[in-house]
Amino acid sequence: MTAPSSAGGTCFCGEIRFSTELPSKWCAHCHCSMCRKIHGAGYVTWVGVEDDGFRLDRDRGLKWYRSSADSERGFCTECGTTLFFRSQRWPGEVHIALAAFDQPIDRRPQANAYYDTHVDWMPVDETLNRV
Repeated sequence: MTAPSSAGGTCFCGEIRFSTELPSKWCAHCHCSMCRKIHGAGYVTWVGVEDDGFRLDRDRGLKWYRSSADSERGFCTECGTTLFFRSQRWPGEVHIALAAFDQPIDRRPQANAYYDTHVDWMPVDETLNRV
C-alpha cells in the first residue's frame, strides 16, 4: 500500500477547509492543560506539518486566538472547531488536530507530549514514547 502524498479536512460546519502535503513531521497526543481546556478533552492528537506544504482552501470564519505569548490557535467562528496551532517555538510548522482530517494521514500517533501533566481519568497508550 502506498503512503498518501496529501491529506485534507474541514471544521465541523465546513466553513474552513485545509489540505497539506505529506509526509507529516510527527503525530502525538498532547496532554498539556491548554490543549485539554481548549478542546474540552483529556488530550489532543496533533499532526505537525511543514508550513510551506499547508494550504487553507477555504477560510471563512477562521480566527486565530493568541493562547500564550508565542503561540496561537486557529478555530472556526461559526461552529467552534479548534483546528490549528502554531508557535514561535516551532517555526515553519503548523500543527493540525488529527480528528479534523477527512482522510488517513501517513502515520499513527508516536508519543505522549507533556505526559507529566496528563489527567488520571483519561486512558493513555502507555506503549508510546513520553516527551
